[in-house]
Amino acid sequence: MIFRQLWDKESSTFTYLLADEASGEAALVDPVLEHVERDLALTADLGLRLTSVLDTHVHADHVTAAGVLRARTGARTHFSARGGPDCADVLLEDGAEVRVGALTIRALATPGHTGGCMSYVADGRVFTGDTLLVRGCGRTDFQDGDPEALWRSVHEKLFTLPDATCVYPAHDYRGHTSSTIGEEKRLNPRLGGDATVASFVALMRNLDLPPPAKIHEAVPANRACGRVTRDP
Repeated sequence: MIFRQLWDKESSTFTYLLADEASGEAALVDPVLEHVERDLALTADLGLRLTSVLDTHVHADHVTAAGVLRARTGARTHFSARGGPDCADVLLEDGAEVRVGALTIRALATPGHTGGCMSYVADGRVFTGDTLLVRGCGRTDFQDGDPEALWRSVHEKLFTLPDATCVYPAHDYRGHTSSTIGEEKRLNPRLGGDATVASFVALMRNLDLPPPAKIHEAVPANRACGRVTRDP
């Protein structure tokens, strides 16, 4: 599998390129609108054809490039069937599979950060969105967030993957790029080690964080697959 990790400095968002080398088919996970040209140039440089775009959730801190990439390449857009936008080509249920050439990407419903979060498993890697970050997790105080649901998603879905599975989150704010399931089970201060569901829920309900800077632009745009509308 061809794999690349890409970065958006403004929102600290990771975008991931996955591709089947034999067929040349490729997928992008969590693409950012401002980086359409970068991502298409990389795809072309590697001799690939973009066929799938997958978002882990309706983001509140950046606008997805899903709709623009679909218009430019014909790629099919994928979101969770639980809270994903009606404009998506494919609304995924838990356990659904997306084929990219010979590569299979398996969807895992992992709600909690939002009600419609989806993680994607492929070739020994899991793309966890904001459900599981390196030594942390996404907040749970908007978009149908639920700390108990996030705890269950991590412990009943993600932490049941093999310990060697590489964890690739949607964001990082401290300079990390990846982790493993085994590391997070041992070392994640919120969700691993000796943490309990009670301690986790209490922590998440008292974070008192400001809203994401772009939430009022990003959420409506992402519910329209990345179409930005502004008041005149």
